[in-house]
Amino acid sequence: MTEFEDIDFDEILGGSLEIVTEGINVSDFSETEKNAEQKVFPILPVRNMVMFPQVVIPITAGRKNSIQLLEEAQKNGDLIGILSQKHSDIEQPIEKDLYTVGTLAKIIKIIKLPEGNITAITKGFHRFKIKNFVESQPYFKAEITKLKDTKPKNKEEYEALLENIKELALRIIELDPNIPNAANFAIKNISSNEEMLNFVCTNASFKPEDKQKLLEEKNLLERAGKCYEMMHEDFRKLELRNQIHQKTSKDLDKQQKEYFLNQQIRTIQDELGGGQENDVEELLNKAKDKKWNQEVEDHFQKEISRLQRQNPNSPDYNVQRNYLDFFVDLPWESYTKDVFDIAKAEKILDKAHFGLEDIKKRILEHMAVLKLKNNMKSPILLLVGPPGVGKTSLGKSIADALGRKYVRLSLGGLHDESEIRGHRKTYIGAMAGRILQSIKKAGTSNPVIVLDEMDKIAQGLHGDPSSALLEVLDPEQNNSFYDNFLELGYDLSKVMFIATANSLSTIQTPLLDRTEIIQIAGYTLEEKIEIAKRHLIKKQQDENGLTAKSFKLGNAELKHIVEAHTSESGVRSLEKRIAGIARWVALQTALVKEYDPKISIDKVDEILGVPRPKNISEITDSPGVVTGLAWTSVGGDILFIESILSNGKGTLTMTGNLGTVMKESATIALEYIKAKHEELGIDEDLIEKKNVHVHVPEGATPKDGPSAGIAMLSSMVSSFTNKKLRPHLAMTGEITLRGKVLPVGGIKEKLLAATRAGIKEVILCEANRKDVNEIKQDYIKTMKVHYVNRMEEVIDIALEK
Repeated sequence: MTEFEDIDFDEILGGSLEIVTEGINVSDFSETEKNAEQKVFPILPVRNMVMFPQVVIPITAGRKNSIQLLEEAQKNGDLIGILSQKHSDIEQPIEKDLYTVGTLAKIIKIIKLPEGNITAITKGFHRFKIKNFVESQPYFKAEITKLKDTKPKNKEEYEALLENIKELALRIIELDPNIPNAANFAIKNISSNEEMLNFVCTNASFKPEDKQKLLEEKNLLERAGKCYEMMHEDFRKLELRNQIHQKTSKDLDKQQKEYFLNQQIRTIQDELGGGQENDVEELLNKAKDKKWNQEVEDHFQKEISRLQRQNPNSPDYNVQRNYLDFFVDLPWESYTKDVFDIAKAEKILDKAHFGLEDIKKRILEHMAVLKLKNNMKSPILLLVGPPGVGKTSLGKSIADALGRKYVRLSLGGLHDESEIRGHRKTYIGAMAGRILQSIKKAGTSNPVIVLDEMDKIAQGLHGDPSSALLEVLDPEQNNSFYDNFLELGYDLSKVMFIATANSLSTIQTPLLDRTEIIQIAGYTLEEKIEIAKRHLIKKQQDENGLTAKSFKLGNAELKHIVEAHTSESGVRSLEKRIAGIARWVALQTALVKEYDPKISIDKVDEILGVPRPKNISEITDSPGVVTGLAWTSVGGDILFIESILSNGKGTLTMTGNLGTVMKESATIALEYIKAKHEELGIDEDLIEKKNVHVHVPEGATPKDGPSAGIAMLSSMVSSFTNKKLRPHLAMTGEITLRGKVLPVGGIKEKLLAATRAGIKEVILCEANRKDVNEIKQDYIKTMKVHYVNRMEEVIDIALEK
């Protein structure tokens, strides 16, 4: 109801009040007989102020009901009750928004201001308490009870306290440049003790709620005591502010003016207990709980002494402080306790990952040895396999099984040695290497750290990161790993490092020598179906806001998705296809459309698109086309090798982006055919008068390696004899000039790829029999494997009779 700005000494004593009351004796305005008989009083709510008795104060009003109240009260000569609002942001207060104790005041003069506002000069008389409100329109009216002040019993103590208040008020006026000199004059010339106390309470910079508490205090001695307490707190803040300002001013000179704001902040921090001494104390307190040997302790004390000798304003101080912060944050010789419940660990691994028996067996062996010995160097495992088979997530499961902390460190694209070893701390922006940063993040010195994508490390201008890893991954050296930033050896021998890679070809041989390589082959059809049922479907239901009843995929549907819509060793593409089905279900649910939650094979094809052809016999249903088996960094795959004859002079042409070794295999195959043409039933004139063109489709993809040797031989013989190869047959093996078949690698991946492609027979070298025996027979139970030693056996098996 009342527009009121905060009152300060300048408004009361700066001259404006003298002008508006010029020619008026304020002391003439006192209670009249009529006022003594007044029963009902207009109530004026005010904001951000509290009025005290015996004090003259201006009030600015802007609302119509407030202006009406003031004008009618002046006209009638009535006293008005001034009550403070509890909350200043309320524009139209009601009864509960007002305090119940206020001050009765007389209007001395009203001054009209521009825009329709008025200022009323008022003088307070009595404290009062609301008995009850009788009207609220057009303004509040209420019956009141006048409150009397309790005179102090100990008059001498009261007067001494008022003298202290008066003296402290004068000191505040001296310190605060915002208070005008007229305030000094006013306080010195107030003769009445109560008037002086109420004047100070009105004009001090207390909060409105604190002033209201002073007004409600009936005992004058108690009121004076509380006022003196709050004045003393304000004086201390003002004095501290001036001290900070003086300290800052002394430090300024021409060169330091640009640092003015920073200097003030530093000075404030010093006053609050910051600064160099506090930094050192904080570091020492952290160091008390550290378990480190004497060498580390001596190094720490030496670095602390260096910090104490440096100027806090120098750049080197922050470098040293950052170094020591990192030093004490490292978990020196702090280890988590390993969990030796092997049965529980086996359950954790089986629940999180289906299959992967070799790696699970290796982890359980490690736990068993650790349990028996209680202390051993952690193995450094290198998991090698195609994408999507769970290499990275396996690290998290191993950490859970061992009860250790887990940290993943991505090495893909790393090309700077300092990323591993760190920078010298004297460099700008120096920091520790990623290994120690991971240790700090884990908060323990024996976490499980997964070094992801080790085969993707690049060699840049600033050293070779993979060479820097040689020390990290050597169990004989990493008990004192040297980081350039730390400048001290750190024990990594208790850390369990698990590296992952898609291929071993790009990893340095010394690095491979330091690791225990565990090959993880792709998943079979049955494994993929089981993984989808156990993990992938539920995961996609959760991620797409669906329930377990929203959609169901049976074994037949999952098998169709794997065979017709994916071609991979892992399960990432399978998860994407299930995610596509889940999004389709989410759309039907959002559109409130009816659908069958049991997704059929036809519905799968409708959602995911046209399936890829499963039968490869149509592709190989002509002479000269052979199905070969290849190993790639993303698992096994099949490839087609074609040959065709044309009139010419017996030249050999090869296309398809073939590498040197693969071209040599084709040359060897043709030379073998020329040497053995009679045994193979091929006319010599045909060989001399026909050019041979060998092509491997997908020419944009580089291809190399010796394993396509027998496939190239079979393709050329098929073209020369015009005989087709048996359907659903694939082969892999290297050939020699004298007709011997040699073993090749990647047999498991190749056979799994053949199974995915619908191959029913495979030709392998006899020496690869041991590789086939290592494969779980359930994976290849539908496949017949022919083992050969000579090229003649390959031709006999491969060509149709």
